[in-house]
Amino acid sequence: MFKANYESPPPTINQTMMINLKEAFQEVEKYFSPKIIGEVNDVYIKLAKIKGEEVPWHAHEHEDELFYIVEGSLLMQIEGETPFTMHQGDMHIVSQGLQHRVSSQNECLVMLIENKTTAHTGKVQAAITKSVEEQQY
Repeated sequence: MFKANYESPPPTINQTMMINLKEAFQEVEKYFSPKIIGEVNDVYIKLAKIKGEEVPWHAHEHEDELFYIVEGSLLMQIEGETPFTMHQGDMHIVSQGLQHRVSSQNECLVMLIENKTTAHTGKVQAAITKSVEEQQY
C-alpha cells in the first residue's frame, strides 16, 4: 500500500499533503488499473500505467477527463479526429461525450484528473474496467 510522505505531524484539514509521484508510481503494479492518490473538491487525482492496447473505445457521458503524461508516450485516439501522440509533460483534456481510447507501445506513466462520478471505461465493461473501490490505494 502506498504511503504518502507527510511533513510532521500528519496533515489536518488545513494542512497540505506531499506525494512523490515517482514513489507513487512504483506502487501501481498493473497496467490499465488507475489508482486514486488524492482528491481535490469533487475530483480524483489518479495515476495509471499504460502499455498495450487494452483500453476500449469509450466515452464519459457527463465528465471531462484530463491526461497528463508524467513519463513515456501515449497514443490518443478520439472519434472523428486524427490520432496524436502525447509525450512527457503533455496534457490533454478529453471533453465529455467524446469516444476515445489510449494505448502505448512502451510503458507510459499518466496522471488523470477526473470527476468522482467518472466511470473507468464509461458504460463499456471490459476486462480492464475497475470500480472506484478497486482504484483505491
